[in-house]
Amino acid sequence: MLGRETPNVVLKTRVRDETVEGPNPFRWQDVHTADLFKGKRSVVFALPGAFTPTCSTEQCPAYEREYDELRAAGAEEVYCLSVNDAFVMFQWGKTLGLTKTKLLPDGSGDFTRRMGMLINKDHLGFGDRSWRYAMVVDDGEIVAWFEEPGINDEGSDEDPYGVSAPGNVLEWLKNNPK
Repeated sequence: MLGRETPNVVLKTRVRDETVEGPNPFRWQDVHTADLFKGKRSVVFALPGAFTPTCSTEQCPAYEREYDELRAAGAEEVYCLSVNDAFVMFQWGKTLGLTKTKLLPDGSGDFTRRMGMLINKDHLGFGDRSWRYAMVVDDGEIVAWFEEPGINDEGSDEDPYGVSAPGNVLEWLKNNPK
């Protein structure tokens, strides 16, 4: 993965817009990943799904807690990517009380598929999901990669978490200033 450009796909997001009337003042906004990562150093961590146990109790909260340290070490943004739609990601962020980490909905799994990280979890009723990983992206180029071991597909319940934890990413950032 190192040295590779991140895929350029469109993520379907929802943004608050006070000009939209009614109880749901949000509008659709396409976000091009090439634009998202252009000209800055970003930390991206991907996980199997919003509202799932390890993602909700460990990984996403850990990145939120470490956000300021990641920024101090050179990350300009911290993104969480999951194969979930914008509505689910929004509600998950509210439930977790996220205020710093930005959630990226990869609803159709296009980004994840092009990263080679899309796995099939039909046996759990999840469908296609992301394998757990993290990366540091400089101006669209992957410069650090943290993938959980044992990438698996159908039939396995393995869901390791450790390699992609924010502490490992933070250590890399501190040792590799931009």
